[in-house]
Parts: sequence; C-alpha cells; structure tokens
Amino acid sequence: MYHSKRYKSYYEQVDRTKYYLLPEAIKLIKANAKCKFDESVEVAARLGVDPKHADQMVRGTVALPNGTGKKVRVLVFAAGEKDAEAKAAGADFVGSTDLVEKIQGGWLDFDVAVATPDMMKIIGRLGKILGTRGLMPNPKAGTVTMDIGRTVKELKAGRIEYRVDRQANIAVAVGKVSFPEEALVENIQTFVDALVKAKPAAAKGQYIKSLSVCSTMGVGFKLDYQSLLADLKK
Repeated sequence: MYHSKRYKSYYEQVDRTKYYLLPEAIKLIKANAKCKFDESVEVAARLGVDPKHADQMVRGTVALPNGTGKKVRVLVFAAGEKDAEAKAAGADFVGSTDLVEKIQGGWLDFDVAVATPDMMKIIGRLGKILGTRGLMPNPKAGTVTMDIGRTVKELKAGRIEYRVDRQANIAVAVGKVSFPEEALVENIQTFVDALVKAKPAAAKGQYIKSLSVCSTMGVGFKLDYQSLLADLKK
C-alpha cells in the first residue's frame, strides 16, 4: 500500500508498542494534522462481547459535551403539535406523507431521521430505502420518540449513536482536529463512560479489550485505557 511522505514521517513518530495517555495522544494527533481540511478525530474500541447473541449487543447514544463539529441535517416525521415542536427545536425538514413520497422519489439529503411513534405506520414502506443506509428511525437509537424537541436539539448539538459490529468493534467520530485538546479529551471520556455503562450483563471477562484514537488521515494511537477508566471513576 502506498503512503505519502507526510504519512510515513508521522508513522515513524508513533511507538507501536506503547499505550498512550489520552491527552498525549490528542496532542500528537493535533500536531501532525497537516491536511487542507479539518480532519475528524475517531475512536475505535474492540469489545469482549459476542454480537451474535442478542443479549450481548452493545448499542446506544451519547451527547458529546463539545459536539462533533459536523453540521447534522435532521429530518422529523411528525404532525400537529409535534410538527411545530420539531421546527421550533431546529429540525431541517419536518413532515409526514409528503416526506415519505419525496424519499420514495430518491431524495435523501439528510443525516438522521426522527419520528413520533404514530408516524411509524406510514414510514414502514421506507424500510428498504432507509434501513440499508442506517437512517430508519429506531426506538433503540432514541429516534422514535415523543420527546421530539429535546431529541432534535441533542442531535443538532452533537449526539452520536454507537453500535457494535459483527467483529465486536465500535468506531465513532468524536470531534475535529481543530477542537481544543481539552474539548477532544472531554468528548472521548464521555463516549468511553457511556460505553462502559452500556456493558451487557451477559458479557463475561474483559469488556474493553482495546481502545485507539486517530485522525481521518493519520495513524492510530493505542490508548492506555486502564488509566482512562481510572480517570472516569474519579
């Protein structure tokens, strides 16, 4: 695989045998982010669960205190008072059957969809379109709710969803390299804390097997997650 001189120079600075403290890793990521765009900072976790078993599925949402740095376009399926509530909270698109027809016509210019429970019967026909793209409203993800106003505000402010994949890994974006170091550290701590609290009762042995952090175009830093977990308990 070809890598640029910048990447190779960056890679040589990383001790592949070392487990970095979170603030140290963030400092190095920011110092070496030389791309012309504002790279995302991503956290990856390998978990000691078996996703094949429903009682070991890890999934949830968490509101990052400093947001993600990404503008999120929120679509809401709602009617009546909830329609007005969604608009007041800052939803980008609000409607019901009109939005269903628009999506069936090929329109998908939004990042997340939210719905009130009564709307699910009319958007069920969108399952094949939205489901394959991870956009279908889901109670487990907190996107099927009557608390439309709060949900929209949280999503616009930087609420993220995480879900373990078939290989027991989770990867999420937690901010941008342009964020202050303290903001990135706080966001990552918040995410890891949520991940720890989401541990399934059926999971046995070591739950978090590894944690790493990187920027979009950078190399990964293995984190000293025992130190990070200890900080969360303080």
